[in-house]
Amino acid sequence: MTEPVTSFELLPGAAESPVLLHVPHSARAIPEDVRTGILLDDPSLRRELDHITDAHTDRIAERAAALAEITPWRFVNRLSRLVVDPERFPDDREEMLAAGMGAVYTRTTHRGELRPADADPEPLLERYFRPYARAMSEAVAGRLAATGRAVVIDVHSYPAEPLPYELHGAGPRPAVCLGTDAFHTPPALTGAARTALAGCGETGLDSPFSGTYVPLEYYGRDRRVSALMVEIRRDTYMAEPGGPAGPGLERLAAALAGLVDAV
Repeated sequence: MTEPVTSFELLPGAAESPVLLHVPHSARAIPEDVRTGILLDDPSLRRELDHITDAHTDRIAERAAALAEITPWRFVNRLSRLVVDPERFPDDREEMLAAGMGAVYTRTTHRGELRPADADPEPLLERYFRPYARAMSEAVAGRLAATGRAVVIDVHSYPAEPLPYELHGAGPRPAVCLGTDAFHTPPALTGAARTALAGCGETGLDSPFSGTYVPLEYYGRDRRVSALMVEIRRDTYMAEPGGPAGPGLERLAAALAGLVDAV
């Protein structure tokens, strides 16, 4: 089954901005025909969405874009990561396959069954994952063509207490975790993030989550594409799990705008 791609949105910024705020996990929407392949009943699915969704990160990015001196571009996933997770490797390179949470999840945050273990991921990869990846590659190419560089800032959140699915949940859980990549995260970008986010609480590197997102076309190949993952601990800006945002959201948005302006 094919359909026009409406699962993501590229929101234009200033022509001279190299920055692309990437928001992959903020949505809860699941198309009905995808919902039929999920084994959870409705109350259980709502609870799972509360735990797995990076709630309000789209609002943080939207507000940061409004506050920045030069408006960054935004690429926002409009579907839940329970449809596909666009940030996973679509093959055996993905370490989260060990937890049943590759590009198409078969297990929940609490290691319960989400889809049958033998479910074929290919239809969802073809329908959602690959179009998303192509569009992100095109968005990065647009920044490179316009400015000679691209800075992808991933906007995520994570729970104050580790969930059973986490492979590295025993490490520090600072107010802001900065995920880095040895090839694509230059020290100046990490330093700018530490400075900009200093007022939001302790910052740490690569714990409990590490790495950052770069489209595979550029990954490990093009140093003009720099990237950083900003993982915000949820109790700093919202009621967990899945509750409303609080005053911390505005503080975080202003700090993220500061990072955008610095890079």
